[in-house]
Amino acid sequence: MVEQRIGAHVKQGDPIGESKASGATAVQIFLGDPQDWKAPKLGYPGGAEALRADAEAAGLTVYVHAPYVVNVATTNNRIRIPSRKILQQHVDVAAQVGAKGLVVHGGHVLKGDDPRVGADNWRKCAERLDAKVPVFIENTAGGDYAMARRLDRLAMLWDAVGDTGLGFCLDTCHAFAAGIAPEDMVEKTKAITGRIDLVHANDSRDPFDSGADRHATLGSGTIGAEAIVEVVRAAGVDAIVETPHEGQADDVAYLMSHLATA
Repeated sequence: MVEQRIGAHVKQGDPIGESKASGATAVQIFLGDPQDWKAPKLGYPGGAEALRADAEAAGLTVYVHAPYVVNVATTNNRIRIPSRKILQQHVDVAAQVGAKGLVVHGGHVLKGDDPRVGADNWRKCAERLDAKVPVFIENTAGGDYAMARRLDRLAMLWDAVGDTGLGFCLDTCHAFAAGIAPEDMVEKTKAITGRIDLVHANDSRDPFDSGADRHATLGSGTIGAEAIVEVVRAAGVDAIVETPHEGQADDVAYLMSHLATA
């Protein structure tokens, strides 16, 4: 049985120390400002090699999240072209820190655009990407023109990229907000993608099918902690909580203790 590594998305300052203090076995970080188009600037003493060495010494599996601004699906050249560039830059640095994978949002097309163009743009990106680490497309919560929100649009995207080696990250809050019930998340997603490589285990502050991307501490939201545990268990892969900082240690402990019970 493969061990599921559990951790939280933490700030760059001391991701190793913070993760060790919470008892986590995984950690997720940004490599810079998630709202910035600048090249990755890792704010860790000693740089990428030091982070890699410290994570290995602590027994932590590292994941990297790409900036939120990345949108390789769009028909807007002023967004799509720099998105490809910054995605490659983050892949390169993710490899330097020894990351197991890099997560990137599925993006969206413009109003009036054929979403098949967005799927084709994703395929072109995947074919040109030097994926030194696995890249996982993450489902998103809202947006009528999103490429990875509703299951039908995800199916269109995966028809285009399913054979390119891209992986998939399932976010529980995003899926719930997109109208996918917790008991169906893993089965319905894997029926389309054939895989789940990472789970973002987040409760939702808002109701089912709300389209709202607002994460909540496990058990304080509308999904419920037990339902989220079952999603992670069914997926059988590592899980990262992206919940409010003050509750992250408890969320990590909750997942670890409940997944340890049959």
